[in-house]
Amino acid sequence: MTPITEVEGRRLSLSNLDKVLYPATGTTKGEVLHYYAATASGVLLPQLRDRPVSFLRYPDGPDGQLFFTKNPPPGTPSWVHRTPVPHRESEPSEQVVVQDLASLMWAANLVVEFHTPQWRAETPAVADRLVFDLDPGAPATVVECCRVALWLRERLADDGLDAYGKTSGSKGLHLLVPITPTDSAAVSAYAKGLAVRAERELADLVVHRMRRALRPGKVFVDFSQNAAAKTTATPYTLRARAEPSVSAPVTWTEIEQCRSPGELVFLAGDMAGRLDRHGDLLAPLNEPGRGRPIPDTA
Repeated sequence: MTPITEVEGRRLSLSNLDKVLYPATGTTKGEVLHYYAATASGVLLPQLRDRPVSFLRYPDGPDGQLFFTKNPPPGTPSWVHRTPVPHRESEPSEQVVVQDLASLMWAANLVVEFHTPQWRAETPAVADRLVFDLDPGAPATVVECCRVALWLRERLADDGLDAYGKTSGSKGLHLLVPITPTDSAAVSAYAKGLAVRAERELADLVVHRMRRALRPGKVFVDFSQNAAAKTTATPYTLRARAEPSVSAPVTWTEIEQCRSPGELVFLAGDMAGRLDRHGDLLAPLNEPGRGRPIPDTA
């Protein structure tokens, strides 16, 4: 029998709570839902709110079928908010927006990673944050990503911009920068310029092009996720990895002191303690007036 629970006045059917989703740690679906409800909801919802959500679904765990969807999944309740998005070839005209705890738990029950764009639903393709995805090519690791992140932090600061770090929840590191609302194309151009400069000044460490043949031993500075059609793993989402890893905010001290990849791996069970110690490290991203203008690249 499928358990029925009530969340903020909404009735939800939560299925297969004893199903093991992460065999490496024995983590069950019930524990995943508990992470989202009890640990992450207060900090994840502000990152999801007002942004159209894309889902990477992995209902049988990370070793099962994975599929990415932007369309509202079949059976989406009528009370889950949807927003129209600009029509693009092969993309939906409507997406889910997770605005409250009930919607979060409905989505988490589908077993998903949450991915969001850099813009809000009311201003499509007008970004209020900039992102760099630092992706290491073996044998490089997140340790090398940290070196690149520190370089980028300094360059961004030179331009009057504040950067905040989080793990990707996979191998790399993400930098997020609050900005004044700016056309996504202009943000992409600025981010590309910094990525090209990073490759020029850190030639032994950085590549800005996506070709995999260029990437062994280097950090790919992916600026492309600033494009209006692209999304990035939302802060605090679980990832479809061998273990229930989290795309977790990190301090600059942790980035500066990182000497081995395991130092920046955080699982669902680690997050309550981190939130107790650090609070929401990414709260400034949503503070009114925190964003700063990016330099004109024209």
